[in-house]
Amino acid sequence: MKRLFLAAMICFSFVSFTKAQSLSPSMGIKGGVNFTNLYTEDVDDNNILTSFNAGLYANLPVSSAVSIQPELNYSRKGSELIYDNAFATGTTRLKLNYLEMPVLLKLNVTPNFNVHFGPYAAYLIDGNATNESNTGVFDFEENISNDDLNKWDYGLAAGIGFDFASTSLGIRYNYGLQTIGKERNFGGNTYTFPDSKNSALSLYIGFKL
Repeated sequence: MKRLFLAAMICFSFVSFTKAQSLSPSMGIKGGVNFTNLYTEDVDDNNILTSFNAGLYANLPVSSAVSIQPELNYSRKGSELIYDNAFATGTTRLKLNYLEMPVLLKLNVTPNFNVHFGPYAAYLIDGNATNESNTGVFDFEENISNDDLNKWDYGLAAGIGFDFASTSLGIRYNYGLQTIGKERNFGGNTYTFPDSKNSALSLYIGFKL
């Protein structure tokens, strides 16, 4: 009986220790690829810019099934336009660099699979526009003044992820709700330019620290 009692206590202690470990906060680094564009009314697959994201995350468990995951990421967004007309063929790119902070509710469907969603806010660090033409005559690279664009962006984020012992993989979509351009006045009329919002699909890999 004593041996049985001792074995039960050891098992209980092990389970309690494992549960405590699984509910411990963790931090890590993450990074990956962005596929972004700008939209006005409906998001489409045109004008996709391939870029990148990199940052830090913290995972704060509420229970074994639920946690809060704030992140701080450097994320490049924008769009790419390939044109072909009577004057030239080439590619125009708009690149916008943001410091982005999503705060996500993470639901662990299984120990290795999760869905996550929540709001994000982002601050525009800088941006530039480039053009590369077939002749080189129309080539340029120009920095964009932050005064011409909204410094703050915000929207909704949602995705799925796969968690392992020290790594994680995921895919996430960010849907911007703020136009990137500011309101302007001309001839007594008010308009917004550029009158478009950010859209970004991200693939990422994370490593626990």
